[in-house]
Amino acid sequence: MRLGMIGCGNMAAAMIKGILDKGLALPEEILASDLSAAARDRGTALGVTVTEDNRKTAAWAEILVVAVKPQFYGAVLEEIRDCRPSGQVVVTIAPGISTEWVEKRLGAETKVIRTMPNTPAMVGEGMTAVCCNRNVEQGELERVLGLLGGFGRAEQIPERLMDAAVSVGSSSPAYVFLFIEAMADAAVADGIPRDTAYRFAAQAVLGSAKLVLETGKHPGELKDMVCSPGGTTIEAVRSLEKNGFRGSVMEAMRACTEKAKRMV
Repeated sequence: MRLGMIGCGNMAAAMIKGILDKGLALPEEILASDLSAAARDRGTALGVTVTEDNRKTAAWAEILVVAVKPQFYGAVLEEIRDCRPSGQVVVTIAPGISTEWVEKRLGAETKVIRTMPNTPAMVGEGMTAVCCNRNVEQGELERVLGLLGGFGRAEQIPERLMDAAVSVGSSSPAYVFLFIEAMADAAVADGIPRDTAYRFAAQAVLGSAKLVLETGKHPGELKDMVCSPGGTTIEAVRSLEKNGFRGSVMEAMRACTEKAKRMV
């Protein structure tokens, strides 16, 4: 295993930590590069080798994760274009960066795996959407899927759905944090101390998500289980629907998907 990471920000560090914690790679099998000293310190704290030189990382790695912001992808790919080893698998983690876009900059023969992880990877509960181009062999894809599983769940989808995966997977934690904050604010208004309110709200979201994943029941069925006739919960649901709760969420996600299509 020679896993290279160009960029060692929060997401890259979360990926590295999960991979190491699950024993999917050894620290000496990972090389991370970043111009920022603070970012390199994250890698050092995790026990991996760090460098300022992106070309060094690109030349060394058999699997190369480009973990930079979308606006920097063009410059980074241009920098490493002529120093990559034959057969290297390039993994992207940015919205709007298609496999074809990468091929045009690194060459039509480039093996590209496009992924879209999310920030819960920082606690080992990430959700990563994955697709690849025609050059990637099944064994290579499975190997990368295994690495991505080190910090949560990873699921392969068609590339045409990757922009939608941004809104439902990558960006969605922000909506959930807003929901938790709003619930906690309401609880505080009702007299519950703020730290207690955050714990109650966050645990409710965690437990509810676990029920969906582990029971396999439709979310509507689980909602109905809580809504007793004439009770408190159905009254809250009625108020949410009166104020366009589901419609607002759907419109927000559509805006997110459309933005993802225009990132580069």
